[in-house]
Amino acid sequence: YNKPTQDGIYEHYKEISKKSKIPIIMYNVPSRTGSNINANTVIKLANNCDNIIGIKEASGNIEQIMQIINNKPDNFQVISGDDALTVPMIYLGASGVISVIGQVYPNDFSDMVKEALAGNITNANFLHYKLLDFYKPLYDEGNPVGVKAALELINICYSHVRKPLLKASPKIFDDIKTLSVKYST
Repeated sequence: YNKPTQDGIYEHYKEISKKSKIPIIMYNVPSRTGSNINANTVIKLANNCDNIIGIKEASGNIEQIMQIINNKPDNFQVISGDDALTVPMIYLGASGVISVIGQVYPNDFSDMVKEALAGNITNANFLHYKLLDFYKPLYDEGNPVGVKAALELINICYSHVRKPLLKASPKIFDDIKTLSVKYST
């Protein structure tokens, strides 16, 4: 319902930092919030609030991500919040990921992250491209709609979601099913 200024975002997180007894990881997901936390605000918070220890960065703006990584304090973590950008972000200096697809393909996704963090580019890229086609149907109808459909297809849980989200369309189920067959061969 509102789109705060960068000063407003700064003051918001600063106030949370003052009250929190536990470490804080900021979430920057502009596609969901309608507001981006820009690099300058992130760096200012990272430098001024000791218990703000990282950011889940899902802006999709590689230049912004590089500015944060290049100017952050050593103890501040930049964590990918976008599965498709995880490998490139790690190559740029990110420390890991808070993942969606990792719930469906935890072994390959985890191995991909480990390989990227270890600098094994060929292995990381192989796994990245193996999973790449899944990202679109997982997000086309909103998160967690796609991942719930994928989890239902592998008998982990039902694909129920709360309104205003709706169960994945037959097309999403079919796309994920087709990709799963391709993935397993």
